[in-house]
Amino acid sequence: MSREDAVRCLEIGINAANEQADAGANLIAGGDMGIGNTTPSAAITAAVTGADVASVTGRGTGVDDAGLEAKIATIRRALEVNQPDGSDGMDVLTKVGGFEIGVLAGVMLGAAARNCAVVVDGFISGAAALIAWRLCPDIAQRYIAAHRSVEPGHNVGLQAMGLSPLLDMEMRLGEGTGAALAMPIVEAAAKCLAEMATFTEAGVSDGDD
Repeated sequence: MSREDAVRCLEIGINAANEQADAGANLIAGGDMGIGNTTPSAAITAAVTGADVASVTGRGTGVDDAGLEAKIATIRRALEVNQPDGSDGMDVLTKVGGFEIGVLAGVMLGAAARNCAVVVDGFISGAAALIAWRLCPDIAQRYIAAHRSVEPGHNVGLQAMGLSPLLDMEMRLGEGTGAALAMPIVEAAAKCLAEMATFTEAGVSDGDD
């Protein structure tokens, strides 16, 4: 895509996050729907992390061995031809990203700018998180990794950003399902932190009496 396209994708995502924050949201997640988007996600992950393409490329919707080999070869070729700069999120998005990944990255940037926590879903969301992280490294402090996908590149990306997933259920569905499962855990943790009484407040003995 052109740089103008990439900027527009980010802007659309930022605007969407702003709409949700304006409506009172403080915990925001994104999901994906589509076919073929594990391919650009693997390319992004390899470009940003420096990992070998084969180590970050999975079967997606269930391709056979020959399909997997062709997928790996296609990603290698895309990286060789386009030469994305893994330290530059915009360059990576422009050269090997997808429009939906750009919008998701924008959602994450917009949410973080509004002081919202960002729940990172599966592999495609993880690739978007890598783009946003390269554009704004401090954003990782706002990330909560929902789950570990069976797509191998997902865990590579999470580790690069210093994230540990809340759930590991061998999911590969996408569509925000892992984030939806993780959100009640995040909300419960926030309530414990904000509302649970301390021993002193509850009048609990410390054992010395």
